[in-house]
Formats: sequence, C-alpha cells, structure tokens
Amino acid sequence: MQPAMSTTDHRLYFLDWVRILAFFVLIAYHVGMYYVSWDWHVNSPHAGPGPEPFMLLSSPWRLALLFFVAGAASHFMLQKTAPGAFVRRRSLRLLVPLLFGMLVIVPPQPYFEVVEKLGYADGVKSFMGLYLTGYGGFCKDGCLVLPTWNHLWFVAYLWVYTLVLAACAALLPAGRLDAVARRSAAALDGWKLLVLPVLLLATVRILLADRFPSTHALVDDWFNHATYLPVFLLGALVARSRPVWQNMETLRWAALGIALAGWAATVVWYAAPHHEHTEQMMATWRPIMRCVVALCAWSAIVAACGFAHRHLDRDGPARRYLTDAVFPVYIAHQTLIVAMAHAFKPLDLAPGVEALLLMVLTATGSFALYEAVRRLPWARPLFGLAPRARTSLVAPAQDTPPAPARARR
Repeated sequence: MQPAMSTTDHRLYFLDWVRILAFFVLIAYHVGMYYVSWDWHVNSPHAGPGPEPFMLLSSPWRLALLFFVAGAASHFMLQKTAPGAFVRRRSLRLLVPLLFGMLVIVPPQPYFEVVEKLGYADGVKSFMGLYLTGYGGFCKDGCLVLPTWNHLWFVAYLWVYTLVLAACAALLPAGRLDAVARRSAAALDGWKLLVLPVLLLATVRILLADRFPSTHALVDDWFNHATYLPVFLLGALVARSRPVWQNMETLRWAALGIALAGWAATVVWYAAPHHEHTEQMMATWRPIMRCVVALCAWSAIVAACGFAHRHLDRDGPARRYLTDAVFPVYIAHQTLIVAMAHAFKPLDLAPGVEALLLMVLTATGSFALYEAVRRLPWARPLFGLAPRARTSLVAPAQDTPPAPARARR
C-alpha cells in the first residue's frame, strides 16, 4: 500500500524549527567541548570528564539530524528546478561561504590552538602566511593540517551530498525517483520507521567505525559518509510523505524513551573500567554498544521530528527570522567561542560563570554579525544568504508526485 500525500499548501514549518533548534544545540555542544577532557582546539584549565555525559546526550544524533533535514530541504528545492540549475544554486550558496570561511572566519581557531598548545609567538600576520601556504610543521600528537575548514566541514559534505542527489535526479528516468520515494515511505510504516534505519546505521557502525575513524577530511572519512549520506538521501526520499511525518509524531514518546535509554547505556559504557575486562569480553560488547548508539541516534531523530511536527508546525516572525539567521550564526559561532575562551583565560573565571558567558556572548556576537551582514548586499553571499531573505526552508508537501513536465522545469 503506497502512502497518501497531502494536497494542501501547508508548508513543513516544523522542519525549519528542527533545523534551528539543532544548530542551537550545536552551539551549546561546542561551548561544552572547551570543558571536557576530549582534545579540542583550546581546552579549559578546568576541563574534565564531568560534562561528558551531557555531551553524549546529543553527540550520537545531532549532525545526522541536520543532514536528514537538509535532505528534505534539498528534495523540495530540486522539485522546483532542473538538476543542473539546482547544482549551480547550491554551489553558490555553499561553496562561497565555505571558501570565505576557510580564508577569514576559521583561521583564528588554529591560530589560538597553536598559541596555547605549541607556544607559537610570532603573531597573527606570520601565522596567516603559514596558514595560506599550507605549512605542516605545527605538530604535537599529529600535525595540524592547514588551511582547514574545522567546523565548516558540514558545509563541504552537504555540497557533495547535494551533488549525489542531483545526479540521481538527472540520471534516473522521469518519475523513477518519485517511485523510489513512494516505496521508501511505504517501507517505513509503523514500527519499521524505527527499526529499518537502525539496521543500516548499526551495520555501518559495526563494519566501518574502527577501520575509518572520523576525520572530517572528506576524502578518507568513509564511516561518516556511510552514515550521513544515507540519512541525507532518506530525508530527500520521505520529504513529501505526510504519513512518515505523522508516524514520527505517533512514535515520538516511544522514540524519546528509547533514545534516553540508549544514552544512559552509552554513559555507563564509557564510564566502565574497560581495562579490567578481557579483550574477548570487549569484542562481544563493542558491537552491541554500537547497535545501541545507532538505535539512540535514529530514535532521537524520530523523536525530534515527531515532537516538532506535533507542536511546532506553524509560521511566524520568529521562524522567518531564525531560518534566515541560522546559517550565518553557524558559520561564525565556533570562532567566537575559541577566541573568547582564549581571552577569558587570564581572568580565571569560575567554570560555570565562564560557560554561561561564552554561550550568551557567542549567541549575541553571532546574531550581531548576522544583523550587519543581512544589510550588506555584497556580504550576504559570503554567509550563505540569498539576495533577499527566504521565508521557509521547506516547500509544501503534496499528495501526488509532480507531473514529469513540472519536475523537469
């Protein structure tokens, strides 16, 4: 039985809200990275394992959710234009901010990193000369790769995945992609919506996580590609299926419970004294925990979309403003965090006070930058903004696939 599709002009505003909230979670996460024992660009003198369970609350699903929503948005954009025009438009909106970010926004991050970790003292001007020429001598437990995109890796990956989607649309016969979308949506009926994607994500995690550790370097990051590309394509395939979104709403509480249980199990796993267990025991439990993490990740995505579909499927000035602002805020936020964290160190603030200041000032600074950029026509493309403000990330859902002539426009 094929899923029915809505014929109303109702826009999927809830996906705009999911994207907005996910990016704000990302900002909080990057502030938290300053205080955990994990290696980051800069680390607080008070860093320790205390905040790590709270970081694990979002780390399994946060970026997969953003790719899922981006896939849905890309589907609607592709429906309005031919694949070639879609690629040109997305390249301008993604590659220009990426290149600008690598040249202007990102460099303070590795600069403060080498100042703090390697004692670099030759100043910003000398560092930029090394940065732009690809200097490879900043080494400590591995060498810093310059120039870099750091947190903007998401933009590079998103551009590549949009190319894959556009290629599918261009190479498949007219109507075939819509047929695949209908079959995919039909296959995710009921509890299969929770089970089937988890089987894929768990298999990828078991087979590839050890062989291809996360690098965010694009060319060798096969575990992340095998995770994020299918999630992105799934978002594109189910974008117009009203039953899928309704099913997520129906399963939202169950999905939330599963996600929280998976998070609790993950926290226990990381806290356990692994050195006391035999390698045979670890070999047994490791794939089980990878299945748990995959279940936690996808259940959290279902819960987020389900609750948003239930409570946030509405328009308003706040949604329109934040939809336009969130990409420039994302571009700027991590550099602000790193620069302010470095500046605050001589003040020796209490960690709680410092973290609150970092979050408030990062949000304030990012939105202040957006307010300036959106008023400058020449600056808008540098931060991924259209020549004029857009009103929604996602187009209306429809009951039936568009006619082939419309799809080719």
